[in-house]
Amino acid sequence: MAPAAELRAVAVRVVPLLLLALLAVSAVDVVSAAAAPHKFGINYGQIANNLPHPAQVSGLLQSLNVNRVKLYDADPAVLTAFAGTGVEFIVGNEDLQNLTDARKARAWVAQHVQPFLPGTRITCITVGNEVLSGKDTAAMQNLLPAMQAVHQAVADLGLAGQVNVSTAHSVNILASSYPPSSGAFREELAQYIQPILNFHAEVRSPFLVNAYPFFAYKASPGSVSLPYVLFEPNPGVVDPNTNLTYDNMLYAQIDAVYAAMKAMGHTDLTVRISETGWPSKGDDDEVGATVANAAAYNGNLMKRIAMGQGTPLKPDVPIDVFVFALFNEDMKPGPASERNYGLFYPNGTPVYNLGFNGASFSRSPTFSSSSKPTTTFLMAVVVLLAGFFL
Repeated sequence: MAPAAELRAVAVRVVPLLLLALLAVSAVDVVSAAAAPHKFGINYGQIANNLPHPAQVSGLLQSLNVNRVKLYDADPAVLTAFAGTGVEFIVGNEDLQNLTDARKARAWVAQHVQPFLPGTRITCITVGNEVLSGKDTAAMQNLLPAMQAVHQAVADLGLAGQVNVSTAHSVNILASSYPPSSGAFREELAQYIQPILNFHAEVRSPFLVNAYPFFAYKASPGSVSLPYVLFEPNPGVVDPNTNLTYDNMLYAQIDAVYAAMKAMGHTDLTVRISETGWPSKGDDDEVGATVANAAAYNGNLMKRIAMGQGTPLKPDVPIDVFVFALFNEDMKPGPASERNYGLFYPNGTPVYNLGFNGASFSRSPTFSSSSKPTTTFLMAVVVLLAGFFL
């Protein structure tokens, strides 16, 4: 075969392959551009002795496209590791006694929040966690003053436009939740809840609730429908007062909180679920704590979130959820379920499949502006070779 003919034959084989490579890179570019951050947040608990370094966790969450994280403290290693990522943080402080002191509240915000802004997006501080469902009356009395002191500190430091202040409540602060329209707060807690609701309305911060349908099923598996708590097909439950139909317990709990707030004169607040989840493992008496049920609960919930779905009472207000939790935490006290709420094992592998198989501790590739030189280079090679050979 003559040299020119041989070159043309090579070109016939090579150029199409290069064109395929170019198309592959372009396809990755399109997929990456279309990928949007997940609309759910995730709780990053750290009661464990085997968790990866926060820098690795940052890479993992970026590979998952998760852009909202809730901490139970204000761990500087975590906040530093996420600088520049755009991930939005809720940070916490449970030292209510000290936070009631205006000077100490300001010093804490100045040390643990202000230095990380704006590099790390901190948008909320939670003061205390499930205080009103406990038995510490001193903590209950300190809760609102601590929230007010932290809010004042945020304002004094010029952060009011960036950071709001709230607290997370257990759904057990409700005296009744069925039917949802009859939702009411426990009578003995009214003296604390009413002024807290007024505070939220004044500063325009969300009302945070930790809600776990798992506990209802665990307590009474014979009377609570498993499909109903797992967001799976079921006939649903009709609220006789509103004629609204509920096909899952979490939405019913959210609307029960709205009803309870309305009974206290507030229709101007937004409910966010600051914790919800399902354990993949439990003790022998923890009915329903299985991998299959955890995958169903969290998987179906994430599908609902992706749809932008609201509750029957608030159909135009998409549910706002922080899933519990990122990792299994081996040092948490209590039943086995407490140590098995994680979506991931500490080594970064999924506990079950939620479509996160591509997760990685290394940062995910970015194909936006940085991919253009690669694409341009390949195009140039194709054109050059085509001109040379043909």
